Amino acid sequence: MAAINQTSLQPPSFLLLGMVGLEDLHSWISIPFCLMYITVLLGNFTLLFVIAVERSLHAPMYLFLAMLAVADLVLSSSTVPKALSIFWSLSKEMTFHACLTQMFFTHLSFIAESTILLAMAIDRYVAICNPLRYAMVFTRSVVARIGLAAVARSFCVMFPTIFLLRRLPFCGHSVMPHTYCEHMGIARLACADISVNIWYGFATTLLSPGVDIVLIGVSYVLILRAVFRLSSKAAQLKAVGTCSSHVCVILIFYTPAFFSFFTHRFGHNVPHHVHILLANLYVILPPMLNPIVYTVKNKLIREKVSQVLFRTRQVW
Repeated sequence: MAAINQTSLQPPSFLLLGMVGLEDLHSWISIPFCLMYITVLLGNFTLLFVIAVERSLHAPMYLFLAMLAVADLVLSSSTVPKALSIFWSLSKEMTFHACLTQMFFTHLSFIAESTILLAMAIDRYVAICNPLRYAMVFTRSVVARIGLAAVARSFCVMFPTIFLLRRLPFCGHSVMPHTYCEHMGIARLACADISVNIWYGFATTLLSPGVDIVLIGVSYVLILRAVFRLSSKAAQLKAVGTCSSHVCVILIFYTPAFFSFFTHRFGHNVPHHVHILLANLYVILPPMLNPIVYTVKNKLIREKVSQVLFRTRQVW
């Protein structure tokens, strides 16, 4: 009987409205979003293909990059297709369980990507500060364990949110002013106290991406200290060059995400459609720019991508 009552309090589906206040511009907004998503797919699949077929790219740094590409594909593919469906008025409904599934994979891939970025920062730290120990520390088995740890950590952080949302009564509230389902967006539709959800969401943000960004910062302070101790100017420039692409990716990933997080909680005067736009930017902008940054900044990847694309063109 309790199960029946709980089910009756959960809406069979949610109606996602997209960017409320900008409904007349949905068709125009969809154009850059569609082009960006196509770029995400082409860029990340190309990167994965090149890393898979080129044995010279089977080093830890590039294996981490492949993990990052997978996380980017999951992050964008969990959200952008539904957003485009809303913009094109194809389907604005999403069942309750589908909404929870989308929320779970969106946040899981975000936390996993943050963990991978931390692992890449540690990789650069060991490569520059302890180069003689690098091959011993970052073996392929260690890299594989780090990848599994990133997934396990994300799963452990996000799995409780499913139960935190399922316990809430929604009293028929099923209209969500958003383009995709996220934890607090769903929780705010409930007709009950959501303090646990708020504090859990705040704690997980501080303890997963928050801790990651602090540790990344510490690793780069140590890297810079080691770089400035190098006697050769050429060695200093080479060390900085190996880290520049990773620093760009970190800034691209965390800046819109944390800006969205803090404006969502503290920016009460910020228009709602700006919140939604920021929430969409952090799930599509980093996945689009990451492969571009690494291809442009990393000479070896640039050469291998050119070789693979040239060979493919010759076959055709």
